Amino acid sequence: MTNLFIVRSLAIAILLLFVSMLNAAELPNFTKLVKTHSAAVVNISTERDDQYKQPMTSSVKPLPEKNSSGNEVIDDLMKRFFDYNENPEGGMDESSSLGSGFIISSDGYVVTNHHVIAGADKIIVKLSDRRELPAQLIGTDKRSDIALLKIEGKDLPVLTTGSSSQLEVGEWVIAIGSPFGFDHSVTAGIVSAKGRSLPEESYVPFIQTDVAINPGNSGGPLFNMKGEVVGINSQIYSQSGSFAGVSFAIPVDVVKDVVAQLKAKGYVNRGWLGVFIQEVTVSLAKSFGLDKPKGALIAEVMPEGPAIGILKQGDIILEFNHKKINTASDLPIVVGSTSTEKEVDVKVRRGGSTQIIKLKLKELPMEIAKKKVKHPVKLAKSDAVMGMEVEDLTVNERKSLQIRNGGVIVRRIDSGKAYRAGMQIDDVIKVLNGQSVISVKQFKSLVNSLPNGTPVAALVLREGSAQFVALMIEHTSDNRSKK
Repeated sequence: MTNLFIVRSLAIAILLLFVSMLNAAELPNFTKLVKTHSAAVVNISTERDDQYKQPMTSSVKPLPEKNSSGNEVIDDLMKRFFDYNENPEGGMDESSSLGSGFIISSDGYVVTNHHVIAGADKIIVKLSDRRELPAQLIGTDKRSDIALLKIEGKDLPVLTTGSSSQLEVGEWVIAIGSPFGFDHSVTAGIVSAKGRSLPEESYVPFIQTDVAINPGNSGGPLFNMKGEVVGINSQIYSQSGSFAGVSFAIPVDVVKDVVAQLKAKGYVNRGWLGVFIQEVTVSLAKSFGLDKPKGALIAEVMPEGPAIGILKQGDIILEFNHKKINTASDLPIVVGSTSTEKEVDVKVRRGGSTQIIKLKLKELPMEIAKKKVKHPVKLAKSDAVMGMEVEDLTVNERKSLQIRNGGVIVRRIDSGKAYRAGMQIDDVIKVLNGQSVISVKQFKSLVNSLPNGTPVAALVLREGSAQFVALMIEHTSDNRSKK
């Protein structure tokens, strides 16, 4: 009996050992990669000549307790990693450890984030052998958050760049950087998603990972298992400013293009289409005759842009330069990386049919005004069409809004379907279901001529900006009697 117990115990122990060995074999080993490549990762600090300038403090804010807008929550949570070594007296310490970077050429070119060195008078690069070298700023690009530095040196260790387009979701990735000043710290995780569009960063399709990233990791490399750089660690999604399981890296394919331009001329050219776009929702897709939501809907064509007279309000861009546009956030990325020197094909949905249009981009201006939309205001009382009280525009309103003719203005709105669809007080309805709105009488007649429950697209002007709203035709007995 005792022998049988011993045999069983040994068998179980051997089985457990075998299982643990199998599990260990499945887990990646990063030691060789780290030994080979960590020497090319650097720590970056800055100095300021004027110690009484506004200090570069962390922009991390706490999560809002309550917020009705999902986008605003994201805006508050998407934070960069600035200096955490602030002098409590209000000035700056002589040297502040801000972030990380990596060497891309043996003669001393270094890549980091724009926000790591923004506002600095002097930049110091600390190598793995503890040498500290002054760096020259070759160029910086705020839109992609990439900066190129140059240090004097020969035969410096160099990192190899891979291709972020070949990166797969679920693939292992490794970060090396200086979180909280602890240089050459290594963390690992997997790719959670690709092509993420973040607030204020419409020209970068971010890589999302669960790699532990903290203040000081900014500008450091993200590696694949081959030891190739596939991204630059840039942002986190966090309530506290420290790692919360969601981090974002700039794809190396974007980095290579930006660095090449910074090295050649010190700044970055991007293609510019000159349109304001919006997402195609399920309701808008139905109203435009699409079988499913896809593409980027043109809400407005800028008069000084290259698309004027070529593209139109209501066009849905399905492909640009032979690249599919699945969501509105895809378009700025594709346009920004397209040359301004040759014509490109644009596949659009217009008036129920699909067509190919040729146009040539212009260079993106330094600043494009961002038009903001105010939050809707609920009014309980409404006795007009589809829950909206509308009126013809006054002479003064036409003058101030620069509307020569047509259009009706929303004076009141109840909490019904139009409000939930996104209509607001003071919206000017210019087009409904593809027909120009001339007056209140004609607008009501147009609504009553459409079948009840029909989804239609309404083109509205709001604070100088045009956009489409998907409305559901809603008839009342009063409206029918007034037809």
